[in-house]
Amino acid sequence: MEEQIKPVFDLQQKHKFDLRKTDAKTRVIKLKLLKQALEKAEEEIFAALEKDLRKNRFESAVTELYFTYAEIDFAIKKLRSWMKPESAGRTMSNLFASNKIYYEPKGVCLIIAPWNYPLQLMMSPLVSAIAAGNCVILKPSELSEATAGVINKMITTTFDPKEIACFEGDAGVSTELLKLPFDHIFFTGSTAIGKVVMEAAAKNLTSVTLELGGKSPVIVDETCDIKKAAEKIAWGKLVNAGQTCIAPDYVLIEESKLNDFVGDYRTAVQKMFFEGAEINQKDYAKIISEKQFKRLIKLMNDAVADGAVLAFGGEKDEQNLTLLPALLTSVNESSDIMQEEIFGPVLPVITFKNVQEAIDLVNSKSKPLALYIFSGSKQNQHKIINETSTGGTCVNDVLVHISNPNLPFGGVNSSGMGSCHGVFGFKTFSHERAVVFQSKLGMTSMIYPPYGKKMGLLKWLKKLM
Repeated sequence: MEEQIKPVFDLQQKHKFDLRKTDAKTRVIKLKLLKQALEKAEEEIFAALEKDLRKNRFESAVTELYFTYAEIDFAIKKLRSWMKPESAGRTMSNLFASNKIYYEPKGVCLIIAPWNYPLQLMMSPLVSAIAAGNCVILKPSELSEATAGVINKMITTTFDPKEIACFEGDAGVSTELLKLPFDHIFFTGSTAIGKVVMEAAAKNLTSVTLELGGKSPVIVDETCDIKKAAEKIAWGKLVNAGQTCIAPDYVLIEESKLNDFVGDYRTAVQKMFFEGAEINQKDYAKIISEKQFKRLIKLMNDAVADGAVLAFGGEKDEQNLTLLPALLTSVNESSDIMQEEIFGPVLPVITFKNVQEAIDLVNSKSKPLALYIFSGSKQNQHKIINETSTGGTCVNDVLVHISNPNLPFGGVNSSGMGSCHGVFGFKTFSHERAVVFQSKLGMTSMIYPPYGKKMGLLKWLKKLM
């Protein structure tokens, strides 16, 4: 594989200097080409997502394809303004100068995408990389093999490999790619693999954006509408069968509301995903692989062995990699299910007596990618926001913050670093270059040596600098 990758990488290294000079019009043409390629491949994409994850066409459209269209349209609309140099303020050293921030492409970028949203999480950073004027190499996940094949075909037939190329394959392909001195790496995946990517990047001093995961909590207090909260949490937890990096991972609920929540969650699940007593597999995704399926079963069984109560659900169909939505109560906080990201349709619920208890539990764990608050109390909302740290937060809803390109999306510490979407994605794939256009009236000569006769200026300079 090295003999295939290295020539393309070298080709892009040479071509990046030409892309650096491209204007907004040229980049918009490429974005439109990408959208046209996606539109042409729509049926193949829907079929691939159905094969890989049994995603319903509607779910695939909303969470993968149309999401990508929106990203492209937003970038096309805003790109000219993003590319304009920004004016910056002055200081004493450049009081009469013109100060600007220029956005220049980073160069040759690597995008490694995961299997859970294999189209969206490849195309979204690609849109930003194109907008910023970069060459790009794509590495889709081998677990979502059908979608990877469609992406590869689409990219190969649409773009010159000196600008955008795609390499399929297993972890060995990623290993070979990570040996190369890219100008930037954008990785979406698990925290464990994120550490491997960052270590590899450090050897070449390559900058990284890591979109990782973690245990995204939901805090539900006694002042909210439990029925609405349960319905929203059920949707956010079970879209793509829970295989979503910002899915609600566990619920912390005020103890007097537990029984109401269990009943309302069960009702919401039944309404959305069941036809009578049977799960509607046309609307409910499957688990990606046998390995992931067995991991989820073990997490759930071990939690029950540690004292958790299976309130409902959890039936399994290993042949079809289908795990029915499950709700666990009385969960032991030391169980593995409360230590690692679940990434599946199992939802643990833990009660609290007051909001501070919930905050303390959240803060006892690594900083999550998302935190969800269901509360009718402004005081509680602001208390939770001010006393926790997380990549993003929704109040009285779940997931929707990712859909607004005016907001940055990204994690913090173990849930990631760097941001994407909209102008934040554009900046991720750009270097912010400081430029000073000094005037003829520049005052820096005041601090040139010899210093003997200038000591009296120090008191004045201390006030001004």
